Amino acid sequence: MIEAIRQWAARHTAERRYSPVGVAFHWTMAALITFQLYWGWHMGRVPIGADKLEGYRLHSELGLLMLVLAVLRLLWRTIVPGPVNDADKLGWQTKLAYITHGLFYICFFGLPLSGWAMWSALGDGPDLSLAGVPWPQMPFHDVPIAVQWAVLDWAEGIHALLVICLLVMVPLHAGAAIKHHFWDKHDVLIGMLPELKADEPAEGQPRHGLQAGPPPPASAPG
Repeated sequence: MIEAIRQWAARHTAERRYSPVGVAFHWTMAALITFQLYWGWHMGRVPIGADKLEGYRLHSELGLLMLVLAVLRLLWRTIVPGPVNDADKLGWQTKLAYITHGLFYICFFGLPLSGWAMWSALGDGPDLSLAGVPWPQMPFHDVPIAVQWAVLDWAEGIHALLVICLLVMVPLHAGAAIKHHFWDKHDVLIGMLPELKADEPAEGQPRHGLQAGPPPPASAPG
């Protein structure tokens, strides 16, 4: 089955594009991270009460979703590597891109894990769930209260540090993609966009109408 998946994805990576699954992972995570950054900032301004608790419940559930998607995305990249494109040329920009991707994965895992730890260290906090399915707490209920507070403090610090990291990397990542596309004329951004299927040409017609030459000149009048 894995070989069949690789062969299916190779049809896209051979054209220097990411597979539809890879594209879906990328843009879903991008939308999720953007919303989580906004929602976390917004909840910090909500007064303590039922609304704040419900807001953080949504924040935590989306964080767990991000953790699940991060695991699935990493498994997918293990099975189906990305395409070789202009971003893989030797140079400092390629090295920086690999470092940035590594930091993104640290955030993908570190943010939900630290949030999970904070929620679990609260002691008698509300139960966690993902799409209505109960999610277990980390085992901090039976430890001394001093340990719970230490875990909460460390997890909160890590969470804040990773949020700052994302706030720096997201605009840099987006700016680099725009630079590659408009300035360097690279194919990186095109390969990450959803592929639009063109209408199948009629028999005998060229497959890429936009690339066809101009029509032949009309014959001179007799």
